[in-house]
Amino acid sequence: MSGHSKWANIKHKKAKTDAKKGKIFTKLVKEMMVAAKVGGSDPNGNPRLRAAIDKAKAENLPADNIDRAIKKGAGELQGVTYEEGTYEGYGPGGVAVIVNFMTDNRNRTASEVRHAFTRYNGSLGQSGSVAYMFEKKGFFTFDMGSISEEKLMEAALEAGAEDVVPNQEDGIFEVYTEHTDFNKVRSAFDQAGIKYTNADISMIPKTTVKVEGKVAQQVLNLLEDLEDLDDVQTVYANFDISAEDMANIA
Repeated sequence: MSGHSKWANIKHKKAKTDAKKGKIFTKLVKEMMVAAKVGGSDPNGNPRLRAAIDKAKAENLPADNIDRAIKKGAGELQGVTYEEGTYEGYGPGGVAVIVNFMTDNRNRTASEVRHAFTRYNGSLGQSGSVAYMFEKKGFFTFDMGSISEEKLMEAALEAGAEDVVPNQEDGIFEVYTEHTDFNKVRSAFDQAGIKYTNADISMIPKTTVKVEGKVAQQVLNLLEDLEDLDDVQTVYANFDISAEDMANIA
């Protein structure tokens, strides 16, 4: 699981630049549009839309942009129609990778994703080729300096979370839930005023693949290139990298 939290932390740090913010805004707008299209424009009855709105607000996406995205997705305003899907494949060192996308041009997306894999000696696989290596879970992270393990454990388990894992290497607590309990647990944290640094429904790897040196660098480069594609929403991988290699790469 450490590889998953490492990538979440890397993305969180990289998102602070203006260029990354622009890409994040684009991805958030797409997610709200598709969520509204699939489940309706009322966030109270559409957990996926509510989660997308919360993310957008956390990233300071202007309220007008949020409102427009929801209306476009619900068909109240004219806009581009997006379809969503998933690619699976293997990166350097045999690392399993899942890529979720939203696009108005599937051929373009397929070409860009395939090019990224090929560039780093990876390959796309068939549907289901790596998905079985992951579990869909609610995933939260908390800075260790912001809350005691005892207090977080008590609040998390009372809210219905599965586990609280101290990650000393990254200075965070990781909290895992069943994906169906994610909104309930997040609401409990919000009501208790317990601040998390990351909250999402993620694909958590059941096992990880250790990568080192040049291969570790290639894995991170592949994931970053995939994340930078406009049509890609989320990327998951089952890698693990030592703190020493992370420091050298950084």
